[in-house]
Amino acid sequence: MKQIKKKLPIGIENFAKLQAEDFYYVDKTMLIKELLDNWAEVNLFTRPRRFGKTLNMSMLKAFFELNSDKNCFRDTRISREVYLCEQYMGKFPVIFISLKSISAQTYEKACDMAIQIVNGEARRFQYLLDSERLTEYDKDAFKSLLLSDMKESVLCSSLRILSELLEKHHGQKVILLIDEYDVPLAKAFEKGWNADNYQIWNCVLSKRLLCYIG
Repeated sequence: MKQIKKKLPIGIENFAKLQAEDFYYVDKTMLIKELLDNWAEVNLFTRPRRFGKTLNMSMLKAFFELNSDKNCFRDTRISREVYLCEQYMGKFPVIFISLKSISAQTYEKACDMAIQIVNGEARRFQYLLDSERLTEYDKDAFKSLLLSDMKESVLCSSLRILSELLEKHHGQKVILLIDEYDVPLAKAFEKGWNADNYQIWNCVLSKRLLCYIG
């Protein structure tokens, strides 16, 4: 009988899609156990391009996110860690953003792009507007994350605000995944932003984004 070959996942960085459509996959799910065994509040992954960082972050989202599809991990190595899966799989609110598309000539345009990214992620959590655990003040804060003309001050605190609201609603710590966090800085240098705006954006990234991990 002729063996049917699986499809090659060319250009696919979504773990759930890769598993659901039965593409070839080199099992790296034990990364999850390694992260949990060597717990740290902030983890930074630095690897060369095309090394699978985005796919691995998508895998982490698929594993930890509330009500995740456990079938994604069927027959993977992590599924043999029964106790770990029972304790952590599908138990956390997860925020996942990618900054790889922020390639702008100016600081102002980069902020506009960042606002669109935050808007898109916030829309996934619109159920917070109906939460009985959030105050009206909390809900107004959430609504500010949906505005296309979001203030710069709100943008700088946006992931902290979203993390706090999700934690308050779910009573559970939040996992924040940021992909390609350094792209805006690299593009700012490449495009020749003025020094003041470059420093502001550096502050936005290093102090506003990376530190808010739950």
